[in-house]
Amino acid sequence: MSIFTGSGVAIVTPMKDNLEVNFDKLEELIEFHVANGTDCIVIAGTTGEGSTLTMEEHRKVIKAAVDFTKHRIPVVAGTGSNCTKTAIQLTKEAEEDGADGALIVTPYYNKATQTGLVKHYSQIASETKLPIILYNVPGRTGCNILPETVATLVKENENIVGLKEATGNMAQASKTMNLCDGKLEMYSGEDGLVVPLLSIGGIGVISVIANIAPKQTHDMVASYLAGDRETALKLQMKSLSLVDALFSEVNPIPVKRALNLMGMDVGSLRAPLCEMGDANAAVLEREMKAYGLL
Repeated sequence: MSIFTGSGVAIVTPMKDNLEVNFDKLEELIEFHVANGTDCIVIAGTTGEGSTLTMEEHRKVIKAAVDFTKHRIPVVAGTGSNCTKTAIQLTKEAEEDGADGALIVTPYYNKATQTGLVKHYSQIASETKLPIILYNVPGRTGCNILPETVATLVKENENIVGLKEATGNMAQASKTMNLCDGKLEMYSGEDGLVVPLLSIGGIGVISVIANIAPKQTHDMVASYLAGDRETALKLQMKSLSLVDALFSEVNPIPVKRALNLMGMDVGSLRAPLCEMGDANAAVLEREMKAYGLL
């Protein structure tokens, strides 16, 4: 059974003026998503600035998301690390604190061979009962999980069930689905490629744009899966210019700016991330108006 089908929001971590985590605002954001049809909360990932949360904060943020969501929709915790031991610790903590699944990015900087990736993920899987979604985003990590490796992991580990596909390479994604013989639940990790990923058997998206357009993102996936491909395609095409603006600078810089423009008051970003440049911010605001968000 899938952890979720539909739109999972890669939710931001709101910050106070002093850059401490704003848990009250996180609760507000989760209520906003539940009310607007989001199908899953994905917490403490890239968009959630997981890399600049301390270990203690990381656990508290995941626990808070579980508590605030109250089992109305699943919570998937970002528990990846470039250290296998650390990833195991984070994943076990997320399981203890009630997360419904774990999103585990490939090791970054030190990277790994394909053999190393099999060992890395298999060791993590052996230490938890949580269902695991692999996260392949080589543009950030410099590490690509090849289709054959995904197939090996899915077939040899019962609780490795999914892949967040963010290579932007549809040929690779298609080969991955083919080699996994129906055992893989694929989620788009690219907001501009949701419908194409669904067309090869994907079941949803782990989305940045869903932070500001949760209903539209949910409706796009739900329409496609209900057989209304025309509506899904229209929603995909309508979003493309806004998606470009949301990735004109390193994520989550633009999406936090967008939420603040909408009056969500999610605060600033932890260094080394910084505020959005004026030129790109002006384009983002223009595209948000065109989309109907402002």
